[in-house]
Amino acid sequence: MKRFLLLPLLALLSIAGLSAQAPANSKAKAGYNVYGVAFYNLENLFDTINNNGKYDLEFSPKGARQWDGKKYWSKIDNLARAISSFTTQTTPNGPAFIGVSEIENRTVLEDLVKAIDRRLVENGKQPWKLRIVHHDSPDRRGVDVAALYNPRMFKFVDVSNTTLCIPDKPTFRTRDQMCVTGVMGGDTVSVIVNHWPSRLGGEAQSSPLREAAAALSKHIADSLWQMRPGQGVIIMGDLNDDPQNKSCAKVLAAAKDTRGVKPHGFYNPFWSILDKGIGTLAYRSQWNLFDQIIVSGSLLEDHQGKDRLHFWKAVVNNYEFLRDTEGQRQNYPLRTYSGGVFLNGYSDHFPTEIFLIRQVKK
Repeated sequence: MKRFLLLPLLALLSIAGLSAQAPANSKAKAGYNVYGVAFYNLENLFDTINNNGKYDLEFSPKGARQWDGKKYWSKIDNLARAISSFTTQTTPNGPAFIGVSEIENRTVLEDLVKAIDRRLVENGKQPWKLRIVHHDSPDRRGVDVAALYNPRMFKFVDVSNTTLCIPDKPTFRTRDQMCVTGVMGGDTVSVIVNHWPSRLGGEAQSSPLREAAAALSKHIADSLWQMRPGQGVIIMGDLNDDPQNKSCAKVLAAAKDTRGVKPHGFYNPFWSILDKGIGTLAYRSQWNLFDQIIVSGSLLEDHQGKDRLHFWKAVVNNYEFLRDTEGQRQNYPLRTYSGGVFLNGYSDHFPTEIFLIRQVKK
């Protein structure tokens, strides 16, 4: 495991079902191969076994949530429904790559992958047979990031996991950053899957932790480019910050517009989506868009050309069935619990997705 010491660096959606899509050109996608790259915070996907003392007691049959097999398998089935819906006319077999967060262990992912295939088969579709990349992080609650990928579209090469260490907080523990490298559309791409430190204690007070996490992601990207200067890099995850916050806009320097983004710079397509009032989670009647997928300039058409893998568009997959319909929570993500009440929902975050394309050679 890699370890780096980093010093800390100093409107509600009004129309249900509004298309959550970043600006994209109107060219037809005929003659292009399209690859989906998605992220989904699965909101406390724990099994029912207490393996982590007081931190895991909550999600056990004897805990406050009375987390039993019936609730667990209902959550698995719900998430399978959500993920199996990540299809479009240009990606009928789903995404090539899905990053996930807030999962307890590999076992819950194995259950989820089987449930996804079962749902697909029941609906007369071919199973995806997603493969799993997982690593146990040092996070105190025992939650990890992980990746699912379709081996027919993403050829796995390697994975590395990097721990964020804060020098003046020696007991600080958070999720490791997982960097998965593979070949997609004939080009090498690395996806850094994140779940940055929370806003516990206040947004401003905790911001230096996320700024340090952003600096670590940038360091990983720079290390990748030292080995393969032209490769694409994607930074995704629940960043616990919005695109305009310092961690994303200043430390990563992820721009709102593609113009002027250099190959080793970053473009954040979800900034303009949030500007439209579209988010992935709601808090106190305000939308946030923490679940971002940020692409390197080396994945932009201006640098790659049409015959290399490059960015096309971005969306928030805020499907109607993923939304709550009750009172003040209307149109918010339909979560598993609210106020201690079991809602039998999906997640407190909407999933996000970008689409990469490559022109088919004639």
